Amino acid sequence: MRALPAYALIFLVIALFFRLDFLFYLVYLCIGIYLFTRWFSPYALRNLRFERRYTPRAFLGEQIPVTVELENRGWLPIPWIAFRDDVPSGLHGRLPGQVITLKRHEQMVREYNIWAGRRGYYRIGPLNLSVGDLFGMSETVGQAPAGFITIYPRIISFSKLNLSARLPFGTIASKQRLFEDPARPMGVRGYQPGDSLRRINWKATAHTDNLLVRTLEPAISLETAILLNLRKEEYADRNRIDGPEWAIVLAASLAAHLIGRRQAVGLICNGRDPLAGQDSAALAFDETSGRLLDNEAAPDNERTESIPLLPQRGRPHLMKILETLARVESSETAPFTEWLPAACLNLAWGVTVIMVTPSGDEAICRAAHRLVRAGLNPVLMVTERRGDFGQTLERARRLGFTALSVPDEAALKQWDRPRVF
Repeated sequence: MRALPAYALIFLVIALFFRLDFLFYLVYLCIGIYLFTRWFSPYALRNLRFERRYTPRAFLGEQIPVTVELENRGWLPIPWIAFRDDVPSGLHGRLPGQVITLKRHEQMVREYNIWAGRRGYYRIGPLNLSVGDLFGMSETVGQAPAGFITIYPRIISFSKLNLSARLPFGTIASKQRLFEDPARPMGVRGYQPGDSLRRINWKATAHTDNLLVRTLEPAISLETAILLNLRKEEYADRNRIDGPEWAIVLAASLAAHLIGRRQAVGLICNGRDPLAGQDSAALAFDETSGRLLDNEAAPDNERTESIPLLPQRGRPHLMKILETLARVESSETAPFTEWLPAACLNLAWGVTVIMVTPSGDEAICRAAHRLVRAGLNPVLMVTERRGDFGQTLERARRLGFTALSVPDEAALKQWDRPRVF
């Protein structure tokens, strides 16, 4: 039928030569059909509404249902619509190509599932559409917008591992008075102008006939900052892929555990966040996996480092941390020991600094000692299995901080060593 214009021309020549009226009618019919089909396909595509519904965020291993809805808003039926939704291989799901027919004002819904097989920020789509007429003479191709989905890293539950007694989180007594803990009474003293009426000990006042107020033990609330080392060169060659992923899982699990215990937690990372400071329309995605790519070809001053998240409480802040950990990637950056001082510059006195790093060599131990001298409370978590970790423990004991070896999930259950101060 695509040769209809040629047939119309042949019929026109014959009709003119033989003066046959019915051939003129055929010519008019062919021209009318041709013009109608040329108009109809773009019209049908303009009046085709598309909607993709899904949960834009999920955790690793979850199954995400996706609903694709097509609606013909035009006054004419659409004889055929071919469509296929592109799903990245990293999500292990697809909507197979389908051909449907829609009556006027009719809706059609198709559903499929994707499986969150790998942490990352992915693009779903675009939906490729082809709309044509009944005669197959005209076809209009279009694309519906793509969507995006964030897959959070896996979170290990620490509540089963009894870690709260092993790590220096919470509130500790201190001679430096930052605030007074109402759960730590010390005694009573005489009332002084300006004392709160809530502090008055009425029982002691009644016994002594003197106005007495409660005194409380000074304390420091230990906020926690997770410092995640994702420098490629510091991971062993065999762990260039799995090593950073395990470190990210550990950081996400620590953040979830601490915020679940109503602690203030922050995240500072030397990895690259490909999404930070960029327009989503200009992002580059891997053609095979569909995962967001870091722009390695960009100059260093244009490539975006992960934005630090200072310690805060609450689930909304935890979701910010998980969003960052979902996107961040290992990259070639400055050595961890050179990056560390600037990373800790805005941390308050007494903050617990959990350094999640693949090694605990002498340079890192000395960097941790400098944090101790600066009034911080470092905890070194070595994420790779190291034969010289005994030396790291000895350095930690001498330099006054805690060191732990966590090369895998099984090692978490062996955290029964006493704390080192």
